[in-house]
Formats: sequence, C-alpha cells, structure tokens
Amino acid sequence: NNFSSTMSDININISTKTIFKILGIGLILYFLYLVWNIVVLLFVALILAALIDPFADWFQKKRIPRALAVLLIYVVLLGILSLSVALLAPVITHDLPQLLENMEKFWSDLQNNDFWQKLVGGVNVLQTSLSSYGLGAQDGAVAAGSGGVESTISGVFSTISGFFGGVFSLVLVLVMTFYMVVQEDPLKKILRSIIPDEYIPWCSKMMRKMRDKLGAWLRGQLVLSLIIGVLVFIGLSVLGIKYALVLAILAALLEFIPYVGPVLASLPALFLAFSMGGAVKLLFVLLMYVIIQQLENHLLVPKVMQKAVGLNPIISISVLLAGAQLAGVLGILIAIPVATALSVLLQDLLQ
Repeated sequence: NNFSSTMSDININISTKTIFKILGIGLILYFLYLVWNIVVLLFVALILAALIDPFADWFQKKRIPRALAVLLIYVVLLGILSLSVALLAPVITHDLPQLLENMEKFWSDLQNNDFWQKLVGGVNVLQTSLSSYGLGAQDGAVAAGSGGVESTISGVFSTISGFFGGVFSLVLVLVMTFYMVVQEDPLKKILRSIIPDEYIPWCSKMMRKMRDKLGAWLRGQLVLSLIIGVLVFIGLSVLGIKYALVLAILAALLEFIPYVGPVLASLPALFLAFSMGGAVKLLFVLLMYVIIQQLENHLLVPKVMQKAVGLNPIISISVLLAGAQLAGVLGILIAIPVATALSVLLQDLLQ
C-alpha cells in the first residue's frame, strides 16, 4: 500500500517548450538524413578548406588576395595531379593487367590445391549444418541475362549518369571549398543563419577547432601515405617483386584506412611473392611489411601525426565498420574525419 501510494504521488511535468524542442531536433535530424549526400559534400569541402587555409594565409601575408591564392593552389594541385598521372599511367596500364592476370592464375592454382579443397569442403559442410538449423546465409542470387538489351542499356545509362554525377560533385566541392577559404569567417556566417545569437561564439569556436584538427589530420595523412608508398616501393624493388610501383601506390592509398588498410595492401604483394618464389620469398615480403608497419607505428605516426587527434583503436575500427555499413567505400573514407570532428566536440562538452 505504501509503495502504491508513493508511486501515485510521482508527477512528471514536461513543458510545451521542451516538447517543441524535442520535435525540432527530431525534424532537423530527419532533414539531415534526407540530404545526407549534400552534408557529406559540405564536410569534404570543410576538410579541403582546412588543408588549403594555411597556404592561403601564407599567400595573404605576401599581399596576394585570398581568392587568387586559392586559384593558384588549385592550379598547382591540378598540375601535380596531371604530372603524376602522365608519369604513372603508362606503368600502371602496363603492370596492372599483368598483376591481375597473375593473381587470377594464382587463385586458379590455389583452387586446385588438395589442402585448399579440403578446407573449402569443411566450410561447405559447416554452412550446410548451420543452414539445417536456420542459421546459414540465404542464397540471394538471381539468374542473370533475363533483362537482355534493356539491362545493358540501363547499365550504360547508369554508368554515364554516375560519371557526370561524380564530376558535378567534384566541381561543387571545389566551389564550396573556394568560398570557405576566401570569405572572412564563413562558418560564423553559416551558423548565424541557423542558430540563436547566444550560441554563435561557442559554435564558431568549436567549428574552428574541428577545422584545425581536420586540416592537421589530412596534411599528416598525406605525408604519411607518401612515406609509406616510397618505403614499400624501395622494399619490393630490393626484393625483386614485380609491379612494385603499383603495389606501392596501393599501399599509399589504403594508408588512409587505419589498421585495416595496411593489411589489405600487403595481401596482393604476399600472393605475388608466393607465386614468384614460394614460401621463402613470401616470408621476406611479410617481414618487410611488418618492419614498415612497426616503423610507422613507433616513429612515423608519433612524429607526423602529433597535431592530429588520436583515436582509440577500438573506436577507429568501430567507426570504420559503421561508415562501411552506412555509405560503403565513401563511408570508410570519411569515417575517421567525422570521428575526429566529433571527438573535438565531445572533449569540449565533457570539460
């Protein structure tokens, strides 16, 4: 009786203002979900602006207008990219098909191996056993070829629309980056139009902190990728592994994906080493990648990435998986920058 009387005395009062606030936050989150593609482009533009902003400041000190400075930076970056493509394209177009052909041959030989066949047979037996208990993966394969000409035409149109959509997104990101760097404190102008005046100083401070951290992360990551690519190229060349340049470029690109990227980059080189020289060559290549990874973890990362926000490995892997689940490859690429920006916000809120 005492308990029931106590429960009956509990009153929960929620004001109308609080209800409207909750509804407003929900509507904002739903709107961001609907336009998440635009939000991603805006975030990418923010990262590029953070990368370019220090160079624009240096040009401004030399009395060169920021608008002209950004255009000069664009021209220099485009020139570097064009020169890199001109130098690397012949090598990549010559080596990449051969690399894929060798990988396919290795995979074919592996499938004919007795041990591999026994391993695959064991996995199939396990999958059959799980399926009998309703735990196996469902076979969702659909027979191809039913679409005929219509599917071919739709595939061509989707490819064309995807290409032009990518070009349009790139141009849009460059335009947004230009205005973010050129305008005087553009983040404050954006915030002024969407949040109350009393919160603008704090939000502007947070946005500046996020931009600085993202810029430090991207600049450090570019330097780190370049160093890893050079080390992998030198190591594979010394060991006599074919297609060293292609494998080094792959290692540099996958360096943007922490923990998982270096492992994925080493797999083609290990397969190729085994097909060229057996277990001995594979062991040397594996040792080379381990040494480079240890050098990166204990020397390069503390020096190059000292200004970037360090994330816990468990958090990094979790956000990578979440990014892959939500947006595929694009989600993997922007997962760490997003987590870095959120960590700045959470650190300030906890303080």
